[in-house]
Amino acid sequence: MVSYSYSSSNLLSSFVLCVVLVANAFQCFTSDATSTLMVDGSPNSGRPIPNTFLGAFFEEINHAGAGGLWAELVSNRGFEGGRGSGSPSSIYPWRVIGNESLISVSTDQTSCFERNKIALRMEVLCNGPKSCPPAGVGVSNPGYWGMNIEKGKKYKLVMYVKVKASGPVDLQVSLTGSVHRVNMVSIISFSAMTDNNFSKWTKVEGILESKATNHNSNLQITTTTRAILWLDQVSLMPLDTYKGHGFRMDLFKMVADLKPKFLRFPGGCFVEGYYLKNGFQWKNTIGAWEQRPGHYGDVWKYWTDDGFGFFEMLQLAEDLGALPIWVFNNGMSVGGEEVNMSALSPFIQIYPNNSMDMFSKYSVFDKTSRLGPKVFVSEYAVVKDDARNGTLLAALAEAAFLIGLERISDIVHMVCYAPLFINKNGRYSWIPDAIAFNSHESYGTPSYWVQQLFSESSGAIYLNSTLQTSSNSIVASAIGYRSSQDSKIYLRVKVVNFGSEIEKLRITINGLSSNVQQSRSTKTVLTSSNKMDENSFSQPNKVVPRKSALENASNNMVVSISPYSVTSFDLLV
Repeated sequence: MVSYSYSSSNLLSSFVLCVVLVANAFQCFTSDATSTLMVDGSPNSGRPIPNTFLGAFFEEINHAGAGGLWAELVSNRGFEGGRGSGSPSSIYPWRVIGNESLISVSTDQTSCFERNKIALRMEVLCNGPKSCPPAGVGVSNPGYWGMNIEKGKKYKLVMYVKVKASGPVDLQVSLTGSVHRVNMVSIISFSAMTDNNFSKWTKVEGILESKATNHNSNLQITTTTRAILWLDQVSLMPLDTYKGHGFRMDLFKMVADLKPKFLRFPGGCFVEGYYLKNGFQWKNTIGAWEQRPGHYGDVWKYWTDDGFGFFEMLQLAEDLGALPIWVFNNGMSVGGEEVNMSALSPFIQIYPNNSMDMFSKYSVFDKTSRLGPKVFVSEYAVVKDDARNGTLLAALAEAAFLIGLERISDIVHMVCYAPLFINKNGRYSWIPDAIAFNSHESYGTPSYWVQQLFSESSGAIYLNSTLQTSSNSIVASAIGYRSSQDSKIYLRVKVVNFGSEIEKLRITINGLSSNVQQSRSTKTVLTSSNKMDENSFSQPNKVVPRKSALENASNNMVVSISPYSVTSFDLLV
């Protein structure tokens, strides 16, 4: 039995280096010859891959945070949206229920929160249930392109209310499939009197339990009483978040399945801002969420209330078991403040424009001095035409790049893909991304599944290997690792075929003290019928890894590598 030593490497020094990738043209290579990968499986022959090798990068981009991983359902909950964008405060996407003869809605600066003074003012003009519509008048919030409300689940409501009236005021909070349609929950009702605390700002809390499922729901706040009402900081959160920490379950699990060893947050350009005034100020994102002023993310062009702030991101890292890597603003904005625009170009050319260029980068660090600083490849991805919304072709190029980084992981200690998330309803989007979602669904792009294939690499042993081939379309490597599933020792051989023909590959493993066992040895293949195939909500599993038993597993075997594929051979030793 081969034995390997597994231990965490020391944390990197504070110096990090971003990789600069340049574009090139795509071309296809094929080979009819059998290639050979010779792997040295002798104990102590390899070297440890840093335990920090593969991580995740969260940025507030593509509405990834609030309404996404951060499970807040109300959009613009503090009515501050629009500030900093050059426009006055906007109540969007809140909508008014009732016409101008029944209700007048505006904003003013009478909130009890000093750091976000804007509140919603509703003047109800109709007089009592006999003259107001039976369902009342008020406001409705659709969340982030629809709230996902599911039968039997509970949702916590928090809001702040102030009332001016000559008598009792009824106030109802409900969830509906759309404005004025059938109520989906047991209504929360409040009776506000002018002589009680509702004449001043009052915090209201309650639990809504759904009686039906609708993925495109709205939160409604209505009344049938003539009065002036103020609302502020209206929040609705599902109770079934991960450990009650506020993270949407399905999206958290997808990140956790990548087994990231570090979490970089809260972004890149998001931190800088196009103008420095709109950059991420971490001190403004801590403390009670009601007191956080929020800010306009002018690079990605949407308002964020910063409910998903510095503490919550630290909590996310802890829940993932990942080392937190905080990105702070170094006094430079995307728009060129502090840095002349002519000097900015080398810093932002952060992605390659096609897959062939990324594929060729698997050897980019081969000649790098071992005496220099260690490297953090803090963002990588194929973008533009080859990538589209996340193609197989782009993912294969990224897999080859990662194989190259494994090979020189004595220099490259950390690597993460970007961006991580995209709400597919968003108007201001960066594509492609690792995980796509809407109010209730999610799926991984091929690039996501490539990252899963590398999830055992952190802390593994990189095995010395030699690829003898006349083909320009295959890249291969080998690691030894202890499986997180059964705690047994495996050799993993990963092979990328970036060509349109089947490649024959002989895998020869020398130096083992025992033979490769057919039992529990497997083959996992990521491929599809077309290299430009993508996943989608209608076909979330079109391009996903397919795992099968490896019947010819041995120390010396010949395997077929499918066109446009990445294959992982996991050999029990």
